[in-house]
Amino acid sequence: MWKQKIVSAAEMLAKIEPGMSIFLGTGMAEPRTLVKHLMESTQPNLQDLELIQLVSLGDTVAIDERYVRKFRLKTFFAGWIASDAISEGRVDLIPSRFSCVPWLIKTGAIPIDVAFIQVTPPDDNGYAYLAGASVERYAMETAKIVVGEINSEIPRTMGDTLVHMDEFDYLVEATQPPLYVERWPLQDVYLKISANIASAVKDGSCISYGLGPLYEALAQTLATKKNLGVHSPFFTDALMELVKSGAVTNRNKGIFRGKVCASYVIGTKELMQWLDLNPMVEFQPQDIVMDPRIIGLNENMVAIFPARKVDLTGNIALHTGKGNVTAGPGNVQELFMGATLSKNGRTIFALPSRNREGEPNILLSLEKYPFQFTNRESLDLVVTEYGVAFLMGRTLRERAQALIEIAHPDDREELVRQAKEMKMIYADQIYFPESGHLYPEKIACSHEFKDSLTVRFRAIKPSDEEEMRRLFYRFSDQAVYYRYFSPIKTMPHRKMQEYVSVDYRYTMSIVAIIDKAGVEKIIGEGRYARLPGDSFADTAFIVDENYQGMGISSYLFELLIRAAREEGIAGFTADVIESNRAMLKVYEKAPFPVQIVLVHGVYRITIPFETPPSQ
Repeated sequence: MWKQKIVSAAEMLAKIEPGMSIFLGTGMAEPRTLVKHLMESTQPNLQDLELIQLVSLGDTVAIDERYVRKFRLKTFFAGWIASDAISEGRVDLIPSRFSCVPWLIKTGAIPIDVAFIQVTPPDDNGYAYLAGASVERYAMETAKIVVGEINSEIPRTMGDTLVHMDEFDYLVEATQPPLYVERWPLQDVYLKISANIASAVKDGSCISYGLGPLYEALAQTLATKKNLGVHSPFFTDALMELVKSGAVTNRNKGIFRGKVCASYVIGTKELMQWLDLNPMVEFQPQDIVMDPRIIGLNENMVAIFPARKVDLTGNIALHTGKGNVTAGPGNVQELFMGATLSKNGRTIFALPSRNREGEPNILLSLEKYPFQFTNRESLDLVVTEYGVAFLMGRTLRERAQALIEIAHPDDREELVRQAKEMKMIYADQIYFPESGHLYPEKIACSHEFKDSLTVRFRAIKPSDEEEMRRLFYRFSDQAVYYRYFSPIKTMPHRKMQEYVSVDYRYTMSIVAIIDKAGVEKIIGEGRYARLPGDSFADTAFIVDENYQGMGISSYLFELLIRAAREEGIAGFTADVIESNRAMLKVYEKAPFPVQIVLVHGVYRITIPFETPPSQ
């Protein structure tokens, strides 16, 4: 019986009346045959129409001056092709949180007269699949006329997507292929950024995903993770690649367990074929996928966003313009809140340290930039290709210092000057202009010790001053004496900033870090130092007494040896108080011959590297 509803596109458009509001699907769900005929038709009834589309992605909906009398596009997102047209007044933007759009449609706050809905061919029982689950069903329920565009090239997607032909008033057979969106090319800078993001994403986390170069790179750098989950508005080719890598099992999700949850499909023909009847992907309406309360049901939710700019206080400027679709304020706001409601949730803003014109992306202030996301009270991580700035729980001064350290090395000296002038950091803050280019990023690694304690290791930074200060005050008098050979009682800013601001050409300091409630906590440090012209370097270690006996000092020692040999250092020396037997054992395990001499209660240790390490 449903075949009796089939009409031509021209016949369907003849039933449209001037002034009607027409809903169009987004992405793969865009009914391109009906839209194409609407654009090309000269039928006199097609005047003063409203086209309502969540995001205008393709080129089918023309928005130039030729169509100003025929229709006006209303959209909920300023990115992609509509951005310039909105600025020029040719397209209307409806500001809204994504999860509220279904409510606006259901209640009639945004009236819909006609719904153009793309579906698969029906089965023998008259059931078909929606090409999108975002708000299509709500549009069908409120529209006076529901038109199905039958397209055999779209996949049969799982979830809240099943519809019956009885729900349509008219049917049109598609002559246009679905909207395909090609993948972004991989860029080295985004591979570095995404590698830094991956270092902050734990196995078992649930992540959000989007479209663009950052997410293309994440498909590679997250592929080694285990038991990831995905809860995200968009399903793309890059996400398909990540799922196929085996990293995504959705085993630990709190809702839609075992399945990726999404609303939109945006991608290539290969993606459409892969999604066909794929039970691993669950498509749900936007008010479910983007509801912060539902997002927060997933523990360890990590919301990942591309950013345009960030200032030294933690304010974020989001992307604008053509090609942007995943980082609008509505999208960011709800995923951000969902992650903050999640147990052990995290939020990550990522950006290159400089834009394509070579201009800094980390600035003193974002005063002149639009599309700002100003929720710095809850800001967590900011990532560039130069590292990760942990901002949660940090003062404005500590934030500024941490953000300067992930700026482009050539921009840091000016940022330090500006920050001092604005009294954002200490006036006497030490800064070595060469430090940015000398920072030994390759040292960064992680290791699991007994009791499943995962410890990250990296070279020390000036922003570690407060954490190193806290570590000092956790030591017993004996531990301080073992490390400094004197009964030091205080470690003020002047002393500690000298300690953490190192010249990596002569000093290497590696800190051991654990994640404590989403905040970095330094639990140990090992360093070597040598004088210019000296072939040997002096060494020392300290580990929080609550974490001693786990092998952390020995691991620090191995990292220092590796770094020293790469720098051409001939060997290590050390002084260990006679009663500090635990530290002596660390040195005795060195993979090189160890020379030990006891002089006046102090072991003088020499470890030359000339002899190859023992097997």
